[in-house]
Amino acid sequence: MKMKKTVLVIILIARVFNSSAQQDPMFTHYMFNTIAINPAYAGSRDALTITGLHRTQWVSFDGAPTTQTLTTHSPILTKNIGLGLSFINDKIGVSNTSSFYLDFSYRIKINDKAKLAFGLKSGFNFRKVDISSLNIYDKNDPILNTNIEKDFMPNFGFGLYYYTDKYYIGASTPRLLENDFKTGTETGIAKEKRHYFLIGGAVFKLSETFLLRPSTFIKITEAAPIEIDLSALLYIKEVFWVGMMYRTADAFGALVGVTQGNLAVGYSFDASTENTTFKYNAGSHEIMIRYDFWLKSRKKIRSPRYF
Repeated sequence: MKMKKTVLVIILIARVFNSSAQQDPMFTHYMFNTIAINPAYAGSRDALTITGLHRTQWVSFDGAPTTQTLTTHSPILTKNIGLGLSFINDKIGVSNTSSFYLDFSYRIKINDKAKLAFGLKSGFNFRKVDISSLNIYDKNDPILNTNIEKDFMPNFGFGLYYYTDKYYIGASTPRLLENDFKTGTETGIAKEKRHYFLIGGAVFKLSETFLLRPSTFIKITEAAPIEIDLSALLYIKEVFWVGMMYRTADAFGALVGVTQGNLAVGYSFDASTENTTFKYNAGSHEIMIRYDFWLKSRKKIRSPRYF
C-alpha cells in the first residue's frame, strides 16, 4: 500500500507541475467523442447528438484518474452551421479540472461525397489542487504546502474536419492559450500546455454481415512523447461491434458495443503496459452512451452513420 501511494504521489506531482506532460484526459471511445477534441465535428451527424462518457482509470489504485464528459451538438439555422456544448470533469488524486466549452463549425461542400468543416472552440477551465489533503512527509516543503488554485482560465481553439460517408481526417488544437497555474502568490510554477490532435478513420465493407472500422488518434505536446491510439472495430449486422485498441507506451484493450436505432452504447477495458503503473492497478473501464435525435429534415435515415 505504501508503494502504491508513493507511485501515485510521483505521478500526481509530475502531472501537476511538469509543464511538458500530456495534460488532457484520455478516452478509449475517442471515435464516439470527437466533439470533445475537435470543434469542427459539431453538427456533422445531421442530428441533435448527445453523448455521455465515464472513465475509471487504474482501478484499485488510490486516487487514480476518473473522467466524465457530456457533449451535445447539432446543425442550426442551415445545414452548413453546427453548434455544440462540451463539459469535461477530470479528477486525479487531489487535482480536479472542470471544463466548459462552446463549439461552432461551418461546413462547405467539396463535392457530392465530401465536406470540409472549420471549427472554433471557446470556453474556460476551472482547476483546483488540494495539496493540503495529502499526507506529506516534509511539511516545510514550499512546493507541497500551498494549494494550486485558478478559479477561471479562459481559452479557445480551432479545428478542421474533412469527411465523407466512408472516411474522415481531422486536426485540432482545442486550447491555444497556455494559462499559468498559481500557488499562493506565485505564478509560473506550472502552466497549461498546448496540445495538437490528429484523428482519422474509415469504414470498409467486408461482407453483407461484417464491416471494419479502423481509427487513430494522435496527440502531440511540446517536449512530451507523441502518443498514438490505434483502434479497430468489427461491426456485425450494423448492430453489434467488438474491437481492439492499443495506446503507445500506455495500454492495450478491448471494446464492445451495440447500436439500436438512435441509441449506441459501448464499453471498453484497458490494461496498462507502462512499468510504473501496471503492477498496482486492475485496468481501466469506460462506458459510453450516445443518442441521436434525428432532425425533421431527416425523418428517414438513408444510411447508418459510423462517424
